[in-house]
Amino acid sequence: MAKITYVEHNGTEHEVEVANGLTVMEGARDNGIPGIEADCGGACACSTCHVYVDPAWVDKLPPREDMEEDMLDFAYEPDPERSRLTCQLKVSDALDGLRVQMPEKQI
Repeated sequence: MAKITYVEHNGTEHEVEVANGLTVMEGARDNGIPGIEADCGGACACSTCHVYVDPAWVDKLPPREDMEEDMLDFAYEPDPERSRLTCQLKVSDALDGLRVQMPEKQI
């Protein structure tokens, strides 16, 4: 289990525990965190679970795969370093303390 902090665009923080094996997106969905829509349900077929990863975590996460890179092209104001799709981030103990910030909107 990992504690993950989701930060809304307005600065409101939600720290929740997410079970290992789920994705960061599922953690947001299951805990009613606003700002992550996840329209495709985690199939990496949209960009509505886009977040900006805290700079301290960028190098600690696995690299983006091609499909995630492609979908990020459709995200709202993607950041070349910090943008990730939460459906592609599998939760493990190694993610304990992860902080992600939602963009102003999802498209």
